[in-house]
Amino acid sequence: MIDFFKDFILNIFLIFSPLVVYPYLYKSQSHSMKYRLWLCFFFTVAIGFAMSIPVNLNGLVYDFRSIPLIVGSLYGGIYVSMFLYAAIIVVRYVLGNPNNLIYCVSFIPTIIFIVLLLKRYQQMRLTHKIISAIIVCVAVKIVSFLIYLTSIGKLDLFTANLISSSQTYILQSVVIAVYIYLIEFQQKYIHMQEDAVHGEKMRIVSEMAASVAHEIRNPLTAVRGFIQLMGVPHLAPSKLQFYQQISLEELERAQVIISDYLAIAKPEPEKDELILMKDEVQYISQVLLTIANYNDVKIDVTLQDGQMFIQGDRNKLRQSLINIGKNAIEAMSKSGGVLEIGLKEQTDKIIITIRDNGIGMTKEQISRLGTPYFSTKEKGTGLGTMVSFSLIRAMKGKINITSEVGKGTEFEISFPAAPHGY
Repeated sequence: MIDFFKDFILNIFLIFSPLVVYPYLYKSQSHSMKYRLWLCFFFTVAIGFAMSIPVNLNGLVYDFRSIPLIVGSLYGGIYVSMFLYAAIIVVRYVLGNPNNLIYCVSFIPTIIFIVLLLKRYQQMRLTHKIISAIIVCVAVKIVSFLIYLTSIGKLDLFTANLISSSQTYILQSVVIAVYIYLIEFQQKYIHMQEDAVHGEKMRIVSEMAASVAHEIRNPLTAVRGFIQLMGVPHLAPSKLQFYQQISLEELERAQVIISDYLAIAKPEPEKDELILMKDEVQYISQVLLTIANYNDVKIDVTLQDGQMFIQGDRNKLRQSLINIGKNAIEAMSKSGGVLEIGLKEQTDKIIITIRDNGIGMTKEQISRLGTPYFSTKEKGTGLGTMVSFSLIRAMKGKINITSEVGKGTEFEISFPAAPHGY
């Protein structure tokens, strides 16, 4: 290993620092000005650090400033390149180095190398990019050194340290090759992520479209069949009325399915109002009473004393709690049971509990509850529960579910309490 390698370790570490934030910068490319400004900032910082900690080899000062200069120029464009050139000159002046005008002149020819490479760089393959970056980086270093040392009459410093200089150029070539590879790898990984996200979105859209078609086709097929039956000559009035009733019920089911799908697109509450929870729980229990009577289920309501308010959309709250209560009733429909609805306030939270003694759920079923296309009911789509959960969370509510197979399920829904008269 070359003797002075350890002296360049810190230099190498500092110039690689922009790679930490590069993935975030790359994603902001749609805002070209913002992207370029950030590149200018981070690569200027890298240049400043590299120039502040140089290595002195027999009177000739070496550092890796040319690496962030070349990399920033190749991935930022000509404007970023001009800024980084100016940054090097400013940093050199601040550090108190002599002959700044001569140094500026020595840097001018190297701009041509970068401009020529920029025209074709983005279309190159990775191997060609690495080779081109190495050539330009070494050329910038050698040309600027030769012009500068010749101008100040110290060309012998360069010729007397050919072996050491060659070693630094080899090390510099390795560093910039790794630098380019890592940037290209990050870009490729970002593109793969974007493709994966796009593919997932398309898959979800396809599944949603297929699900809509499947769910709507079932009731429409039934309606079509009964309409055809209603056209049978000499049909008894009782059968005609029966067919009409079933057709209307199936159309109503189709409407509910469509409403559930539309609610997925916009689950956020449309209003923000002060809601007195006692009134809402009593209203919800009355709405559920009809369904409960039909399924031979009793409703037991327990309300804590005091005024309890939350902030949200009254209609969306009713929609969510009625859906959860309806599902709880249907879970007890085969044997009857008791639906318990409770309301209480606890440490700045309003808690609603909906408890049934129905069939219950397993831990796996609980974990999947509220996801699309999962339902414990034979004809359920799971969309109603998904929308209910989304609406509750949109009102800053939290849902806790406990259940045991054969013993029942409890939903504990909590909302932040709103001050009275809010």
